[in-house]
Amino acid sequence: MAEQPPAPRVRVEALDPGWAEAAGYWAARLGLPMLGDAEFALQVGAGGLQLLECIEHGPGPVKVDFVEGAAAHRRLHGGGSGQLIARAVGLQPGIRPTVLDATAGLGRDAFVLATLGCRVDLIERQPLIAALLEDGLQRAALDAEVASIVARMHLHCGDAIALLRSWSAEAPQVIYLDPMFPHRDKSALVKKEMRLFRPLVGADADAPALLEAALALASHRVVVKRPRKAPAVEGGKPGYALEGKSSRYDIYPKKSLKG
Repeated sequence: MAEQPPAPRVRVEALDPGWAEAAGYWAARLGLPMLGDAEFALQVGAGGLQLLECIEHGPGPVKVDFVEGAAAHRRLHGGGSGQLIARAVGLQPGIRPTVLDATAGLGRDAFVLATLGCRVDLIERQPLIAALLEDGLQRAALDAEVASIVARMHLHCGDAIALLRSWSAEAPQVIYLDPMFPHRDKSALVKKEMRLFRPLVGADADAPALLEAALALASHRVVVKRPRKAPAVEGGKPGYALEGKSSRYDIYPKKSLKG
């Protein structure tokens, strides 16, 4: 087995002195230093948490923002329940399944589903990404327009396979997976995020085990997002797929969703 590269060094820093206490909180919570050389900086400021690669002329910081920017545009103009992800998860008139997003990342897909009325549990195992997501959810909860949406989103930080195998609450009707993959999306935003997160997350070599755990827990279906031309995740043949321009949703049906 190939040796894993060493984990990148990360420090926490306040963007101005008034945020030093908050920076200290996150440093203690995540077990990170506030001084020293590092490849990445988790920055704390008036706009919330953001993650920055510490290189000259780098791509800029990444943060979670459910109120403005791309999330707001998709919420207002994204196509509603006609979106491919909505069809893949099984949204129909009068049907809004409960969803567990086991590879939450920055929460974009979960936010789309919550916007459309689904209750969504989110699992993120990388603590830094989970911290960005938690911060984004907390800030969004203070906004009058999106507070009711993020109230349908509940974050869990931990290993998705272990959490799925030990799930004690009511089984989600749908489990949604988007394993890390060399995405072909050439947009500047995706390239920036992939550059930041791949050293932290690595490749999802355990995607087959995650799919197996999802199939064992979901009551109605499992949905796996893949690049359009990528192979299916090993371990099970999807019942059918929905294809878009760059992505594909492999669907593993177990039971019909009914109103």
